[in-house]
Amino acid sequence: MPMTANEIETLLRESFPEAQITIGGSDGVHMSAMVVDESFRGKNRVQQQRAVYAALKGKMDGSNGELHALALTTRAPD
Repeated sequence: MPMTANEIETLLRESFPEAQITIGGSDGVHMSAMVVDESFRGKNRVQQQRAVYAALKGKMDGSNGELHALALTTRAPD
């Protein structure tokens, strides 16, 4: 079952309550997300993206995941 942008944002907000989060895409399977959060400061891009994937709580896991593809941009605030 595809995920809505609101469902994705809700999951991300649980781990990143103060983040600036922008979700794009409309098919619920191939989506994009930009997450800007202070917790990313000092972390490399891989560490940042792993934190976001962990926040999705398995929704992208394997061929049975609800979310097939997520184009992800992460960074600390300017």
